[in-house]
Amino acid sequence: MPKLAAIAGSMLALGAATPAFASAEPVAAIDIEVIKTQIDREERMTVPVRIGAKDTFNFVIDTGSQSTVVARSIAERLALPPSRRARIIGIAGTEAADTALVDEIGLGRRSFYNMEVVLFESRDIGADGIVGIDSLQRQRVLLDFDKRQFTIGDVRSQGGNRGFDIVVTARRRLGQLIMTNAVIDGVRADVIIDTGANTSIGNRAMQRAMSKRGLQELVTLTSVTGQTISAELGFPRKLSVGEFDITNLMVAYTDSPVFEYLGLTRRPALLLGMRELKLFKRVAIDFAANRIYFDLPELGS
Repeated sequence: MPKLAAIAGSMLALGAATPAFASAEPVAAIDIEVIKTQIDREERMTVPVRIGAKDTFNFVIDTGSQSTVVARSIAERLALPPSRRARIIGIAGTEAADTALVDEIGLGRRSFYNMEVVLFESRDIGADGIVGIDSLQRQRVLLDFDKRQFTIGDVRSQGGNRGFDIVVTARRRLGQLIMTNAVIDGVRADVIIDTGANTSIGNRAMQRAMSKRGLQELVTLTSVTGQTISAELGFPRKLSVGEFDITNLMVAYTDSPVFEYLGLTRRPALLLGMRELKLFKRVAIDFAANRIYFDLPELGS
């Protein structure tokens, strides 16, 4: 069975005693943070993150992860105080993981204090760490794929809602924003933006709905936890979000515990990865207003 050249993110932590990034330094409403990103080998966006006063590391922006993650080797190098064991749900399964305490993490000019982070191996993360949605709540984040920029701030500081072609109102569940009005080959589906994976992942309900579209080879997905899970590749013709269509999707269908945790098993659901997301010019996720904004690419680009 071939291994899909992708890292399946969507790591969710359960029972965290102190949510990561829960103690943020107050930032004025007019402040905006524009951070230049890099694209890693899995086509994910990474940003420089400070741990302590000087050390800077590359963290993946993962809107599918509820928790912030630090590579175990970095935690040992910085002698981060251990915290406890926590139960983690990832794409490939559930397992116990170590956590550590961090006095300060910096993202641009923003600092976050007294954090509990999850520890995984850097080879499994594919980076030095992960910036999860626990650091992004009550903010709007803008992913500019053309300029390779990551922006965090409020609506006003980002210039309002001008320039976006599609606005989708999402439903919040366990910190995630779920688009409930997407249509995949005529079938309604729930969709979550997952910037931590370059491959889109569908649940079994979606696989059954797409059964007449044909399945291809069996593949193996690798989670940031280091676990693996089998999946079947499918190729839906079209995903419609508002008036915009994404064609020729590649979806890995699997029975992931993430879908059960989020209550997304009864109807088709999709974690939309970077392979499809980078087709947009920009994507803004407004966690405060429960809205997602899409800026379409220019014709001919």
